[in-house]
Amino acid sequence: MTVPAHPSEPALRVSCTDGVATIILSRPGKMNAVSQAMWRDLIAAIEKLDADDTARVMILRGAGDNFCAGADISEFETVRRDAETARVYEALNAEAFAAIRNTRLPTVAAISGVCFGGGFGLAAACDLRISTPDALFAVPAARLGLAYPVEAMGDIVATAGAQMARYLTFTGARIDAARARECGFLLEIVPTDVLVSRAQEIATMLAANAPLSIRASKASIAAALSCRAGDVSQAQDLGDITFESADYVEGRLAFRERRSARFQGR
Repeated sequence: MTVPAHPSEPALRVSCTDGVATIILSRPGKMNAVSQAMWRDLIAAIEKLDADDTARVMILRGAGDNFCAGADISEFETVRRDAETARVYEALNAEAFAAIRNTRLPTVAAISGVCFGGGFGLAAACDLRISTPDALFAVPAARLGLAYPVEAMGDIVATAGAQMARYLTFTGARIDAARARECGFLLEIVPTDVLVSRAQEIATMLAANAPLSIRASKASIAAALSCRAGDVSQAQDLGDITFESADYVEGRLAFRERRSARFQGR
């Protein structure tokens, strides 16, 4: 399917094949900077994938040579001109990050080129991140004189650590892929020509595993990071579901029969 980002702009491209959904931010002429309309369309696209029983994993990447330069600053005079409009914009912004963070699907960000600001936030909201050696990362809020959304800051702290979160947001400095991996933000650095295939390989591996188990693990990790009682309770409930599932029966049977399990997500 194709979700239009704006009548005058290229589309946010969304596809799903063999359980692997791919969302491509497609404004290569603007380094895939995200317009206000695209934030809305990204939320809608993830909601559709969440409701699609055939989807098991989601890959997020950018078209061309870059992942995402962040929010489209050229719109800010209109959509983020003062505190009132900024609250509306940031609510939408935060909802997009939350859609990625809270989707039932495990998510993989495949990063090349620039990964700045809101683009960094999108990547941080994903479960796994890989990049090319030339990737650059930055959160330049302090250089623009604006605040970064609280929920998105939580993703940065969880994925890069509190000290790196402070460094990135206080200075607006850029770090390279090696340093991003060193702080734990990246899982792997891969050659540029295999970025897409490696993301697909990881996604295919995840798609073959039990969806309910992955969902429970994702919830448990989130609960361990937040320490919120509601998150812990939800994780426990999702864990209980796995033990009552047909997939648990199939997993045990496949183990006994020494074959690959065929999980159905129920």
